[in-house]
Amino acid sequence: MKAVNAVKPALKRSVHAASWAVGRLTSGSRVLPSFLVIGAQRCGTTSLYRVLSQHPLALKPVLRKGVHYFDTSYDRGLSWYRAHFPLRISASRLAHRYGHRPQAFESSPYYLFHPLAGPRIAQDLPGAKLIVLVRDPVERAFSAHAHELARGFETERSFARAVRLEEERLAGAAEALRDAPHSTSLAHRHHAYLARGRYAEQLARLEPLVGRDRLLVIDSGRFFAEPDLVYDRVLAFLGLPHLGDPVFERHNTRTRPGPMSRKLRRELTAYFEEQDTLLTPWLGAEPSWRR
Repeated sequence: MKAVNAVKPALKRSVHAASWAVGRLTSGSRVLPSFLVIGAQRCGTTSLYRVLSQHPLALKPVLRKGVHYFDTSYDRGLSWYRAHFPLRISASRLAHRYGHRPQAFESSPYYLFHPLAGPRIAQDLPGAKLIVLVRDPVERAFSAHAHELARGFETERSFARAVRLEEERLAGAAEALRDAPHSTSLAHRHHAYLARGRYAEQLARLEPLVGRDRLLVIDSGRFFAEPDLVYDRVLAFLGLPHLGDPVFERHNTRTRPGPMSRKLRRELTAYFEEQDTLLTPWLGAEPSWRR
């Protein structure tokens, strides 16, 4: 059984490599995304991606949910990125069948936080619409720590200590990414527990690049409480017709290594208060976690 299981990752890599090779050869005949789910991490992006993937006119990437072109793979070039999406002829057939233009998309939750992803998206996908999900930033940070711990990118089992280390770990990371555009930063991507929860700060950086009318910000608390209403709002934003009845499910939940202390929760709730207030105009209502 172990031998069989060991073969699976290698086989998967081979299939992916072959698919990318074919995609590169036909990249000129493939569509580019019309919209992106760009974050935030641990805010329900996978759940939204899965439900949108059920729509016959929402064309997901050929191999995986997140291509991560505009953050960690930009040096590979636009033809590499285009290779991940369906052929134009397939999109044309769907348009003829349903009477509406299909829209390709992907979901890479690091795009919202990466300092160069926004300018790159604005340059390479002019007119593309962007969807952002947000949740209680305290819970987001706690969930992200469990996520990174489980994946091996975090070595500090104590969430409190990881939070205390964040400022030191991230010092100069964003500037270094700007100075060396094709570099990566493990700390910036995997240890930004509080920084990624400053949603309004990230949205303010993005708005001048793409315009507010191309940004849809969703409270994930409302998404999971009223999925049908939020789904209809997303379709209206994208200009997609309502076709079929999707199945709504939660994905990528993580078991926490231990409880968060009440003291730390109070401190972090106070820390995010101003950012949560600034988020209200984007949501059109007070964030669900502040009500």
